[in-house]
Amino acid sequence: MTGARMDTLARLRGRIARLEAADGAQDMRRVALGHDEADAVLQGGLATGALHEVFAETGRQAAAATGFLCGLAARAAARRPLIWIRQDFAEREMGALSMSGLAELGLDPRRLVIVRAPDLDHALRTAADALACDALGSVMLEVWGETQKLDLVASRKLTLAAQESGVTALMLRIAATPEPSTAETRWIVRTAPSLPSAPWMAWGAPRLDAELIRNRHGQTGRWIMEWTPDACRFSEPAADPQPVAAAPAHRSHQASAGPHRRSA
Repeated sequence: MTGARMDTLARLRGRIARLEAADGAQDMRRVALGHDEADAVLQGGLATGALHEVFAETGRQAAAATGFLCGLAARAAARRPLIWIRQDFAEREMGALSMSGLAELGLDPRRLVIVRAPDLDHALRTAADALACDALGSVMLEVWGETQKLDLVASRKLTLAAQESGVTALMLRIAATPEPSTAETRWIVRTAPSLPSAPWMAWGAPRLDAELIRNRHGQTGRWIMEWTPDACRFSEPAADPQPVAAAPAHRSHQASAGPHRRSA
């Protein structure tokens, strides 16, 4: 091994050691998600300048996990540009991202740059390079299926890059099993039924079953989160979104028993 490579390895090990030594002591900037219970567990909200993982257990839950990832990106980006990195086969198998769908979620497609990588190695290098640009709001990396390339070394590189630039890294894992990593948080997201906000509407606001299974600086939990596209924030779902008619003011709320009779 050459001297230059030895120096590079030593510097990388030193950065990793400083990162691990600061675990729990680093004062991270956080952005509130809007869901009070989740924000309390996260000690104020999602940590920016860190790596976060969102898992869909199967391809059927990919839409829910993708929607949750978009919500995190919208909260963390603060209207700055976003980069979404996908592998080529994902678009061939599942189709391209819908710009109108992203707009309906409250994510401005004009701020989004989509990068298609030929394989995971190129996707990881692209993500690391993008995280070095502090003008970005978030870098999203979409990975399908099981892989051994997303090990501790790979996640440490992404975590270090995010920490140095302050750009939030969001990794979407679909049909994959969680493995050890340096992610700040790890979520498993599933679909949740959305109730119509009015009788004449076919559906209401998007609802997600979000389970926080890893939190480096606190507890975990599981919540039903409702996404509000206009406000670009999560919230607790309403107990009953249907309007309830008030009792008439001119009569008792109880119907009288038996037929009415007129006296002669």
